[in-house]
Amino acid sequence: MTVPDRNDSKTAVTPRAKHDDASLGEVIDYVKRYAKQETVGPLKGAGSWLAYGAAAAFAMGIGLLLVLLGVLRLVQTEWDRSAEGSLSWLAYLIVLVVTVVLLALTLMRIKKTYLNKEPTT
Repeated sequence: MTVPDRNDSKTAVTPRAKHDDASLGEVIDYVKRYAKQETVGPLKGAGSWLAYGAAAAFAMGIGLLLVLLGVLRLVQTEWDRSAEGSLSWLAYLIVLVVTVVLLALTLMRIKKTYLNKEPTT
């Protein structure tokens, strides 16, 4: 299509506007790429996040188990009445209370904003 230029007496050629008609194959390809971008990308980040979380939970679980077992043995050896007789259950109650306190402190430290944080690019 030729459009005369107002400033020039010669005629200038301007390119035709492209139609934004996409073929069916292009649309399918676009949808596939979009689905991969929105699912596979975040899942890769979630996989490493879950792996580190599981490893940390396992290590902390073993560590806390050993600490609580140490507290139990400490109470049983240092407090003679809790090791024998009718108050032998008291050492286990003390360890249970320590466990609940540690669990409460751990749960209070979990921040919900970090769990729902969008990844930055």
